[in-house]
Amino acid sequence: MGLSSMTGFARAEGAEGDWRWTWELKSVNGRNLEIRFRLPPGHDWIEGEARQVLQRALARGSVYANLGAAREAGSSELRVNEEALAQILPVLEDLKTKTGVAPATADGILALRGILEVSEPDEDEAARAARGAAMLGSLKEAAAALKAARAAEGAKIGEILGGQIERIEALTKDAGKCAAARPEALRERIKTQAEALLGAGKDLSEERLHQELALLAVKADVREEIDRLNAHVTAARELLGSGEPVGRRLDFLAQEFNREANTLCSKAGDIELTRIGLDLKAVIDQMREQVQNLE
Repeated sequence: MGLSSMTGFARAEGAEGDWRWTWELKSVNGRNLEIRFRLPPGHDWIEGEARQVLQRALARGSVYANLGAAREAGSSELRVNEEALAQILPVLEDLKTKTGVAPATADGILALRGILEVSEPDEDEAARAARGAAMLGSLKEAAAALKAARAAEGAKIGEILGGQIERIEALTKDAGKCAAARPEALRERIKTQAEALLGAGKDLSEERLHQELALLAVKADVREEIDRLNAHVTAARELLGSGEPVGRRLDFLAQEFNREANTLCSKAGDIELTRIGLDLKAVIDQMREQVQNLE
């Protein structure tokens, strides 16, 4: 199992007896797995098991599950509501007497709301259970198709992320080679700043001077940031190859990448290292955008 996106669409149809139905599933990004159902009237009884089907198939994302279901034409029966008809006929007769209007026609009476009703044939428990099982089977097909669509999109994102991680690794190597990151260049830089400190403060104590020099050394040394960036690159590759839902962990790792790049920029002592730091930040921002789509 590889990476999976949180976005996708799937559709599955099914039939049982005189019933026909269609499941449509759409998923978008979400912090957790959130499932919303839209079911036809009288089908709330299937929601619990349908939710379990989707929970077993998916780990994250906002999922919208729509079920359209109807019986075949001819399975239902039309009948006259005798009670409603008994109430309306005296009203129509009274209206004809008072106004002289033409008597109501049969088709006009039947067109009145509530006079003609659609009667669905009764469905026993065994028939409903069989239909429910078939509907859940169709939902499993739709869930599998949605999962496949998300996996295909995840594979594309994985390729993009792999290229971005390679770019981060190359920039980190460039930072390590940069003159400002080499120990001899760092010593020369501290020496220059120490001379500036000695020239600026004749009354500066030796203890204070050592403190200032130590602070300068810590602020100028970027080797620790480079080591952490390399460690994050290794961790990112391990996550990409784990075959598990890693969206959240990669998002956290992208934040750690960004933190090290920010520190690198703040410590940069020359234009070249600053440029590398800014390039790192740009690639990391692009990486975070892609990671937001992963399950």
